[in-house]
Formats: sequence, C-alpha cells, structure tokens
Amino acid sequence: MQPISTNQTQVQVRVNDFIRSVYNWMAIGLALTGLVAFYIANTPELLGLIFRNQMLFFGLIIAELALVFVISARIQRMQASTATGLFILYSVLNGATLSFIFLIYTRASIASTFFVCAATFVACSIYGWTTKRDLTSMGGFLMMGLIGIIIASVVNIFIRSSAMHMIISYIGVLVFVGLTAYDTQNLKAMAVSQPADVGASAVRKGAILGALKLYLDFINLFLMLLRILGNRE
Repeated sequence: MQPISTNQTQVQVRVNDFIRSVYNWMAIGLALTGLVAFYIANTPELLGLIFRNQMLFFGLIIAELALVFVISARIQRMQASTATGLFILYSVLNGATLSFIFLIYTRASIASTFFVCAATFVACSIYGWTTKRDLTSMGGFLMMGLIGIIIASVVNIFIRSSAMHMIISYIGVLVFVGLTAYDTQNLKAMAVSQPADVGASAVRKGAILGALKLYLDFINLFLMLLRILGNRE
C-alpha cells in the first residue's frame, strides 16, 4: 500500500473544508427559511399582510428572483460578506413566501415530506459525489426540463388542471433529483480544482454559490414532493 503524499493530504483537507462549508451554509439557509415560514404562519398579522396584499407578495417574489440572479451572476465582483448577507436575506424572504404551505397542508404531512426530501437529497448527493460517471451531459437536458416545468406551471395557472399539476410535480421530482446529483458533482470538481493559494474570500464566495444551488435543489424538490405526498388541511 503506497503512502499518501503530503500534497494529496493537503488537497483532501481543502476539499473537505470547502464541501463542509457549502453544506453548513445550505443548512443555515434552510433553517432560516423554515423558522421564518413557521413564525409567519403562526402570526396572523404578518400572514395577512403578505397574502392579502398582492403587490407585497409579488414584490417579495421578484426580490427573491433578483437576489438569485445577482448572487449567481455577480458573486465574483462582490465581497464575501456581501454574498453571505444576500444569501441570508434570500433565505429569509423565501421563508416569508413559503409560509403559505402551513395554510394548505397539515403539519404532520409537511414534517414527513421534509424527511422524505432530506433522505432523497442525501442519497442523490452521495451518488453525485461518488459516481465515476460524468454527469455533464445531463446538465442541458435537466435545464430543458426545468424550463419546461416553469412554462407548464405558468400555463396551468390559467387552465387549473389537477392532472397537469400532478404531472408537473412528478417530472419536477425527477428534474431536481437529477440536478442535486449534477450540482454535487460540479461542486466536487470545483473543490478539487481549487489552487493551493486560493484566498479565504474566494473560498467563502464559492461556498455561498454552491450552497445556493443545493438550497434551491432542496427547496424545489421539497415543494414537488409536498404536492404529491402532502395532506391538505
């Protein structure tokens, strides 16, 4: 058995630290979203303020989309602290808009679906991390699927088809399962390719961007599963 070189050990340490940071920030984002959603769902004044005022609700949605775009497109040009703050802000705003699930679904089904989603997410992440198969070719196909889901969801707002609603949900589960594995493999490649002299600021920004991608995969997978498994109030 050949000894592991010092260089290999250092690379492995950097990879482990980076991936740990990614998942820690993702967990912080999810925790903030869950706490804010639960708090607002149990505060009638805030709930009424958000969902009885369409301008405010859609303003929050637009703000969330803008934050995702800014973080994804401009993260290399901003300070690490700014990227972190924007990610936290996005998590909080998303919690506000997702508080509606407590009005539609039973809390028991929300909890059980969360655990199903977590187990699925972990399995897909492990697959993406350990597989020898290059998942790059899946990226374009998955993005096409995501665009299709968005278009179909917009169309279904007007036609209100329960059958299409369920079809979108099942396809959405497949798409976000694939994206979880795909994004995990990309994060592994990013971690391995980091230069030895990379600064702490660059590492933090990379971790925030990775956390945002996995956060979005988790949240969307959860919502798709909730449509399928959730019991309505």
